Amino acid sequence: MRKLQTVSTVLLCSVFTAACSGGGGPAGGPASAGEKGGETAGGVVTLKFMGWEASPLETKSVKKGLDAFMAKHPNIKVEYQPVPNTQYSQKLLTMLAGGAAPDVFFLGSTDYRAFQKRDVLLDLTSMFKADMSLDDFIPSSAQIMDIGGKIYGVSSCTVSPVLYYNKAVFDKAKVPYPPSDPAKAWTWEEFLDAAKKLTVKEGDKVVQYGAFGLENFYMTSAEILSNGGQLFSSDVSKMAINTPEAQQVLQSIYDLRVKEGAAPTAKTLESIGMKANQMLQTGKVAMAVDGSWALQELATMGFPVGVAALPKFKEAVTHGQAHVHAAAAKTKHPKEAWELVKFLSSEEYQIDNIKEGLWMPNRKSLYTEEGVKKWYNASVHPEGFQSLVPYFKEARAFPFPLITQNKVNDIITEETDKLWYSGQSVADTLKNIESRSNVELAK
Repeated sequence: MRKLQTVSTVLLCSVFTAACSGGGGPAGGPASAGEKGGETAGGVVTLKFMGWEASPLETKSVKKGLDAFMAKHPNIKVEYQPVPNTQYSQKLLTMLAGGAAPDVFFLGSTDYRAFQKRDVLLDLTSMFKADMSLDDFIPSSAQIMDIGGKIYGVSSCTVSPVLYYNKAVFDKAKVPYPPSDPAKAWTWEEFLDAAKKLTVKEGDKVVQYGAFGLENFYMTSAEILSNGGQLFSSDVSKMAINTPEAQQVLQSIYDLRVKEGAAPTAKTLESIGMKANQMLQTGKVAMAVDGSWALQELATMGFPVGVAALPKFKEAVTHGQAHVHAAAAKTKHPKEAWELVKFLSSEEYQIDNIKEGLWMPNRKSLYTEEGVKKWYNASVHPEGFQSLVPYFKEARAFPFPLITQNKVNDIITEETDKLWYSGQSVADTLKNIESRSNVELAK
């Protein structure tokens, strides 16, 4: 899932990170006829389960998994309520505070620690340790889940920024494809050169852009890590983004769009009336940086899509995160809720979704040679995709799930909008982000 469903429009890749589950049972208000406290006369426990609907394809995948869960757990009935992305975390928090929350729910990784701090999440530690271990998970997932040695949510999968491209556009321009193998990732200079060659004008109008997506800060942050930069101090108590490394990255992205005219803004896409995937499909954009989840839709769009490692500054780096599944602290069915949470992170549930291009696995076992065979799908995963396997496995933990002040995300949106659209300098943008964010982090 989009990892950042709830952060901000800049951190979302059209998604991050959202009406509400209602009606009947312990989590949805007064019990309906035939139910009492979420348990039917036949002894079947009904769990209310809520998530955001990022796309119809994603919702279909979730429902398919839930059918499999209920077939194996005939004593548990799951009522799934997918709701709009908009203001998902605020709606969920209100429900939790008002005693009308679902039993189990998606929780954006960037909201995880903020919600835990409010004591609204069920402590899953003892059940988690009885059934699994953090050592089962890739490092980025394990780091995000672990809150002072306790577990309040279990990672669903992992997703990371990658570079997608339209092979037909590259072939027409006789430009070599970007490498899938992170060890051979393009340098920024090589990426810029290709983006310029792939930008086509008719008169003063750009009819084909070389690249899109890097101004989304979710993607930008991966490039900052690639350049040896950081976003926060080592103890995540302060933002530490105002560095030469981050300045170089933002300036490079700004120059790609403004100086070279090789990348459109998000507002340009809005004016055209097309989404990034449609721009890539139709050849109006040659390359698009997006989350790995985008492959599920791209694979159905009928054009030769390729996927590669992000362009690098000093080293080939991406970051990893995804929503967790958590349970309400006041659920009347903690054991059944745990069974659902556990299933939603299982190999069985992940594999079907990975095969469709929606996710990448969070379990180390699925990155072995035998593990990859369980999910690799040649009809979905483009040629060379297996070269990216170490890229996902060793991804850095996305830094923002490690803080509890989500106001920081709004600050980044406000300040980067000034950079992209109002002429604010890179230096002032980073200075303002750092100083304003540290006020919030000190609270």
